[in-house]
Amino acid sequence: MIVFVTGATAGFGAAIARRFAADGARVVAAGRRGDRLQALREELGTRLLPLELDVRDRAAVDAAVAGLPAEFAEVDILVNNAGLAQGLHPAQTADLDDWDRMIDTNIKGLTYCTRALLPGMVARNRGHVVNIGSVAGEWPYPGGNVYGGTKAFVRQFSLNLIADLLGTRVRVSEIEPGMAETEFSLVRFHGDAARAGAVYSGIKPLSAEDIADTVHWIVSRPPHVNINTISLMPVNQSFAGFTIKRE
Repeated sequence: MIVFVTGATAGFGAAIARRFAADGARVVAAGRRGDRLQALREELGTRLLPLELDVRDRAAVDAAVAGLPAEFAEVDILVNNAGLAQGLHPAQTADLDDWDRMIDTNIKGLTYCTRALLPGMVARNRGHVVNIGSVAGEWPYPGGNVYGGTKAFVRQFSLNLIADLLGTRVRVSEIEPGMAETEFSLVRFHGDAARAGAVYSGIKPLSAEDIADTVHWIVSRPPHVNINTISLMPVNQSFAGFTIKRE
């Protein structure tokens, strides 16, 4: 089994790489931070191929996939994990640079990687695309504006891929995590560690390993079973009621 994981330098991506490597799979670990990828290679050995890549760069994605060495080229599983939230301002005061980065990574980067690897899966008539969405794609919250919009795209894109792939043995799944303790909040708050840490204060959030286990379970189902969508949250988290501003 060959697994291609984006955003593999931390959080969900690194945990997913470790989970599959532990099973003996070969893993293409893609990410922007080369030093972290090399550390992962030293930890997991030659079954892991570090691939320094910014998924927002369409030409770089195409070149990276075309240039995979033979022993890593026939990718069985693509995990589109690279993604981020930036900022928590209301739309009227949000930073457009934050919006651009989320759209470029969460939407465009995901589509670039999918389009680059999907033809090979279809030609081999096997494969599985696993997209990491979010509960924010279904449930709005103040300041979630563009982040939630990008994750709603991930949900609909995943469902439409299933429709496009009817008649092949290529599967598509989407995972929608709730609150999970990774570098997510640190990135959202532009490196403000105190503010990021406060997000998880007093609760037990999901872990990166929880998501890695979920990905592993999805792809290990019998070939005739497709898991369309899984939504998971820590028991400390629930859905808010309607908000009303009274005059």
